[in-house]
Amino acid sequence: MSKKIKDFGIEKTLKNLGIKEENKGTSVGGKYFASGKTIESFSPVDGNLIAKIKTSGESDYDKVIETAEKAFKEFRLIPAPKRGEIVRQLGQKLRQYKDDLGKLVSYEMGKSLQEGLGEVQEMIDICDFAVGVSRQLHGYTMHSERPGHRMYEQYHPLGIVGIITAFNFPVAVWSWNTALAWICGNVTIWKPSEKTPLCAIACQNIMNEVIKENNLPEGISSVLVADHEIGQKLVDDKRVSLVSFTGSTRVGRMVSTNVAQRFGKSILELGGNNAIIISKDADIDMSIIGAVFGAVGTAGQRCTSTRRLIIHESVYDEVKNRLVKAYGQLKIGNPLDETNHVGPLIDTDAVNMYQEAIKKGKKEGAKFIVEGEVLKGKGYESGCYVKPCIAEVKNSYEIVQHETFAPILYLIKYKTLDEAIAIQNDVPQGLSSSIMTQNLREAELFLSHAGSDCGIANVNIGTSGAEIGGAFGGEKETGGGRESGSDVWKYYMRRQTNTINYTAQLPLAQGIKFDL
Repeated sequence: MSKKIKDFGIEKTLKNLGIKEENKGTSVGGKYFASGKTIESFSPVDGNLIAKIKTSGESDYDKVIETAEKAFKEFRLIPAPKRGEIVRQLGQKLRQYKDDLGKLVSYEMGKSLQEGLGEVQEMIDICDFAVGVSRQLHGYTMHSERPGHRMYEQYHPLGIVGIITAFNFPVAVWSWNTALAWICGNVTIWKPSEKTPLCAIACQNIMNEVIKENNLPEGISSVLVADHEIGQKLVDDKRVSLVSFTGSTRVGRMVSTNVAQRFGKSILELGGNNAIIISKDADIDMSIIGAVFGAVGTAGQRCTSTRRLIIHESVYDEVKNRLVKAYGQLKIGNPLDETNHVGPLIDTDAVNMYQEAIKKGKKEGAKFIVEGEVLKGKGYESGCYVKPCIAEVKNSYEIVQHETFAPILYLIKYKTLDEAIAIQNDVPQGLSSSIMTQNLREAELFLSHAGSDCGIANVNIGTSGAEIGGAFGGEKETGGGRESGSDVWKYYMRRQTNTINYTAQLPLAQGIKFDL
């Protein structure tokens, strides 16, 4: 390992999490194996190699599926509250490893240390939530039209749940799905992003401790660090009852089609193009904080990042000037240094997309009031650091209609609230949205059926981030899926209607007579 890695204290973190210089990317229970190609994980923080991973091949995939099928037959018979106890223990392990795992997330993905720690806290929170849900997997009872009959509904486990996650939340999204899938009696197979494989291996190492300590069947939790071909097998496999996919709209459309063709179930968390409406009645101080964090947090690489600010004409100049001033105070650098506000993009491909988006915006007529650039020099050797930028645009610009995973903020002026809501909704995506206003009527209209068409709509908070207590997801090209809290557990189960006849007669429904 390089001297720089040792200077950051990452060497100890990797050791504590069971990460070696060379790792095998397939894990079933506590067993590791791999027959695929070797990939390398480089940190966008400093460009240094963190570790190597031998990826999963086709034979590894088949072994994981077979082991998962066997594990499901045993795991589904464990009572739900006892499955909840397993999740509770995972939450305790995550508390134990929070500092190390948060640091690894920050170093391998590039988000700030506080955001990395916050992501692990989300994992802990969803475990706590799932433990409670494990004692509340309820159905409904209905009155039958036939005397001496009882009707009710109940939910059963699905089987194997495949989880395909993106690089920007390399651990939290896995836990959102896994904690709920497990308490419902399912087993999980995780295909993480190839850009953040070590985070996945670390999580599996933590889970392996729980599996071993409770003598649980192998295969309730498996990891496949692999390329898109193995991901495609997971999507197409009839033995995988549910596929939860987080990623681009383009790939999500393919996942949805392929899973539907085999009559499987899918949860899709795809692109976002999120806006904050800043009303003439907004608290401007609050609005600036929400807008800046939403736009530059995680270097604009959140699906809930703020992409557009729709600002009332009467406060437009004030908001614009204050944003320019705030951006001038941003500190960009090593995300492990808590004094920095913005870390790097995930890799140089992301930097290229950032540059291309700026170029396209200017070609369409975007006026950049804070120019973007790729940062160079000491501390920026990885080539992944960019300057957050701001542009005045029209919502109709093609580049504005697309999600760019980078810190580019677009400003749009409006006159009436109806116009602002129309602008907010006039994009293909529908994930997160917000309005900043102290006007009750505006707030209620924004939240009404005539308001935001997004899966998440907020008042006086930004678009970025979400609490695990509420269902997370969006509409339109965001996919329509829901993860995390609320009654999302139902996505991970199959619904069954039951009728019991406790008489000696067999009356038919709707009064039908059938006499022999």
